[in-house]
Amino acid sequence: MIAKIKQFLNSMIPPDSPEFDKSLAIVCLLCEVCVADHQSASEEETAVVHTLQKLLNIDANNASRLLQEGMKEVSASNSVFDFTSQLGELDSDARIDVIKAMWEIAYADGHLDEMEEALIRKVASLLYVNHSDFIKTKLSVVPAH
Repeated sequence: MIAKIKQFLNSMIPPDSPEFDKSLAIVCLLCEVCVADHQSASEEETAVVHTLQKLLNIDANNASRLLQEGMKEVSASNSVFDFTSQLGELDSDARIDVIKAMWEIAYADGHLDEMEEALIRKVASLLYVNHSDFIKTKLSVVPAH
């Protein structure tokens, strides 16, 4: 399964580029948020597609294909560590941006599930994002009531 994502990313990012594994890992982390509450809302999937379009500068069709392949990879994965371990060399701002993107996906359906929050908390810890930035990014994307 990971081969299809890698093949797709090959067409956009050279596989020997450090950005290649990072992009793959970020796709999978965003997909993890979609399924954290054991159901994938269409609003969350749409948010992932939009986020991938911005992050990777690709069109909606390619972002949708990447989402589907990422979902397959997530279902075959044992742990988010499979993905966070690829992001160790990101600078602090980039790690915070990943957490913010995860919050945006979690809130896309208008509801934050406790499993989504637990996942994002775990990823933030694995990426060494400090707690204050974890909270700041959450507050920056909370929908107004």
